[in-house]
Amino acid sequence: MGMVRPARPRNRCLGARRGSGVNDVSRPVRTLTFGCRLNIYESEAISRAAGEAGLTDTLVVNTCAVTAEAVRSARQQIRKARRENPDIRIVVSGCAAQTEPETFAAMPEVDAVIGNDLKTRAETYRSLPDFGVSDSEKIRVNDIMSVRETAPQMVDSIEGHTRAFVQVQNGCDHRCTFCIIPYGRGNSRSVPMGAVVEQVAKLVDNGYREIVLTGVDATSYGADLPGTPTLGRLVQTVLRQVPGIERLRLSSIDSIEVDAALMEVIGAELRFMPYLHLSLQHGDNLILKRMKRRHAREDALAFIERVRDLRPDAAFGADLIAGFPTETDAHFQRSLDLVEEAGIAFLHVFPYSPRPGTPAARMPQLDRGLIKERAARLRAAGETALDRHLSGMAASGGDHRVLVERNGVARTENFTPVRVPADWTPGPRTIRIAGHADGMLTLHEDPVRSPAPAGTRELEAATWR
Repeated sequence: MGMVRPARPRNRCLGARRGSGVNDVSRPVRTLTFGCRLNIYESEAISRAAGEAGLTDTLVVNTCAVTAEAVRSARQQIRKARRENPDIRIVVSGCAAQTEPETFAAMPEVDAVIGNDLKTRAETYRSLPDFGVSDSEKIRVNDIMSVRETAPQMVDSIEGHTRAFVQVQNGCDHRCTFCIIPYGRGNSRSVPMGAVVEQVAKLVDNGYREIVLTGVDATSYGADLPGTPTLGRLVQTVLRQVPGIERLRLSSIDSIEVDAALMEVIGAELRFMPYLHLSLQHGDNLILKRMKRRHAREDALAFIERVRDLRPDAAFGADLIAGFPTETDAHFQRSLDLVEEAGIAFLHVFPYSPRPGTPAARMPQLDRGLIKERAARLRAAGETALDRHLSGMAASGGDHRVLVERNGVARTENFTPVRVPADWTPGPRTIRIAGHADGMLTLHEDPVRSPAPAGTRELEAATWR
């Protein structure tokens, strides 16, 4: 699977104190989300499941386990939440809760720890009063490797977002030496194609103009389903059966596993957005082998070239790890060179963090100071690549279709951010680019203010509460 960026926590505002009454449904459940897009999607399902169970005055913390820093951040936020809300119930779930439940159960601030396969089920939250107070009694975590199916969660809106996420897959069958996520998510399981299409159609009917298909290892989609459909076939089916969809994206993909059908979509379907986030991890072939990755440097570059031949406007993001065990200066330089050679405009840099039980944690480790220094150099290379990408788009001129988000930001079709007036209503517009500043494109003085297409609803009605 690809690394998932430990994002800043996303906090959904709500209810107050446990003592105010569990049956007061006017106080919704609160979720605090760390990590990947799949977690964002699942937090919406958590909120709905807990609400269905009648839960109130509760904070559910949906954690990430990708790095030790992500776990530390979750623990810090839990302590802060307890200080600020002494009477709420705090439930911890997500990948870090699955992989190290005892860590969170030992925190006096935590009332319950639930596993990844249980966190979106209403019955889990109905059973919370039965949890005990000792560390072991707080834990409800199953063997994630025994889970064989991923039940689709019918989420018809994602609060606070102008684009909607749809889970198509969960888990990972690969065992990269640095990665703990398979032990938090289990083996790969795909959501049946019909269920994916049904949810996409519902979200489009509810006014969403952009859908992101997401999973832990999305390019493994379908291997466990009858007929073994591929991710490309799924994308083709969604676009064919949901003609009203305006923009379709994928979350992080493994380029070596991209199938022919997906390449056909990239080249022929303008509703498929020309932005791909790639799980690259490193630029040196020896380090890639030690990571137990499935591609070589040359494979990644060839894939990027093929996509650009099909869609010249395509942009790319990627995950790269700095300071992997045994990484020399020469190895690291290959990663720096890859950023420029591949033209990676949107780079996510992870300072290597040993995760318990992974093979890489037993390899000779680099000095933490050196890891931080290399991560900073990689980020600087990423900023240079982004500046080059922005300069190219600004110089090309012309009009661009964007999706306006919140807080004065819009996204072009290739996911490039644009600074727009903060009072613009979320939704589609056509704009004219003048230049760029502070890592974003800037507007021409006379932007084209396009109305929403006829027959569609304003996004604000679907995503803001």
